[in-house]
Amino acid sequence: MAQAPFWREGIEAAVSLSFDDARLSQADLALPLLREYAVRATFYIEITQAQQRLEAWQQAVRDGHEIGNHTVNHPCSINHPWAKHHLENYTLGMMEWELVEANRLIEQTLGVRPTTFAYPCGQTFVGRGVNRQSYVPLVARYFDVGRGYLWTTDADPQRCDLACVPTRELDCCSWPQVQQWLDHARKHHRWLIFVAHEVGHEDRRQTAQLDVLRRLCEYCLDSRHGIWLDTVAAVGRSIAQSRSDPASRSEVSVHSSPS
Repeated sequence: MAQAPFWREGIEAAVSLSFDDARLSQADLALPLLREYAVRATFYIEITQAQQRLEAWQQAVRDGHEIGNHTVNHPCSINHPWAKHHLENYTLGMMEWELVEANRLIEQTLGVRPTTFAYPCGQTFVGRGVNRQSYVPLVARYFDVGRGYLWTTDADPQRCDLACVPTRELDCCSWPQVQQWLDHARKHHRWLIFVAHEVGHEDRRQTAQLDVLRRLCEYCLDSRHGIWLDTVAAVGRSIAQSRSDPASRSEVSVHSSPS
């Protein structure tokens, strides 16, 4: 049995599109498509990558897209052979520097201060063995939402931990699979966050198909489906406000995109 509706009347589910690392294909292909549909998305950028298409990211801010924190050095587990900075060798103090410094660099470069965070590789720990610790509490201290990765589900807006929200991967997914997830979110009144990296036409690793992204936008913007399509920050704020003041739930402003 589906849970009781959480969103305001007429809204069955919330959907957020998020993209990691400020890949060149995001600036070259995703941003123009999103602008065509007037859809706002969340981009968790690496500042050195963003500087390669700085004008595009400055325009993204003007278009109302959210810029989120993804650390400075993208630390991941030592078990990833490509990782240059290893969580097993980090302390909470080192991770706190990553969060604070990334915010400073983003604000300095793009003029916005991130309010949400994406865990690199979806991993939430530092240290090893008896010294291994979660850095989720750090994320909760500095950000309104901590977005996970590779956790393969959608979020229960009434009960999820906003500091550690699950996601679905958009990379390498077909439209029938994406539509199945959207229909599940609608049926159960969930918050569905998609994560993509590269964007393109070819079926390659870590690549969201441009046609799938287009169909996803069209589906979510169709008012018959009752989907609120917005940034991670906007949906997260709505959930936090509704939880703290249930009486105001029907008053929360919900919109699909800027006019």
